[in-house]
Amino acid sequence: MIEYDEAEQKMVLKLVYYGPALSGKTTNLLNLHEMIDVKGRGDLMMLDTKDDRTIFFDLLPFYFVTPTGTKIKVKVYTVPGHVKHDATRKAVLTRADGIAFIADSQIKEAHNNAVSFENLEKNLSVLGIDIEKVPLVIQFNKRDLKDIVSEAEIHSMWDKTNIPTFMACALHGKGVIETYKSLLEMTYDSINSRYQLQTKHKVTKEMFISKLTVGKF
Repeated sequence: MIEYDEAEQKMVLKLVYYGPALSGKTTNLLNLHEMIDVKGRGDLMMLDTKDDRTIFFDLLPFYFVTPTGTKIKVKVYTVPGHVKHDATRKAVLTRADGIAFIADSQIKEAHNNAVSFENLEKNLSVLGIDIEKVPLVIQFNKRDLKDIVSEAEIHSMWDKTNIPTFMACALHGKGVIETYKSLLEMTYDSINSRYQLQTKHKVTKEMFISKLTVGKF
């Protein structure tokens, strides 16, 4: 849940990129980090494990200051994909304000995608986060490879859930910004209803998105 200190006029949002090992979570963040203008980004920091890694960076370390003086900061994290690092995944997922699930489009990875999504549902439940209410988008990555699930099949599976779904090739930067901006939009809607961003802090959705996607794209 959002960190909000009214006395300090400070909000810290936490976005988490979740998914199976090697689906492209880190690649998404590496490219996103490069796309953000150097003046508006923090250092890219990695926490290595033996055979996997979780990664995070502070997107706006100097804050986006609203017209009323409230400082809004976004932190973006990935989780390690291997099941044996589930404790780490759960810790990173704690207090998440929005989630991007990164799936591998390869047909052979369909089972791993399903297992990872079930794990996401389980961990959210353990943490007391309602998957029906938390901002959530899905990205099918690696669309440039052969033997991938068709876009039509993906839509037939996911459109009925009403979860925004994106096709991507994160290695080449395709779909990275679209996924991120959609998650930001949903996160805005979620926190606006609770913290009156538009009325109390004078922050429209357009302002929120533009201030948090300042970059070279």
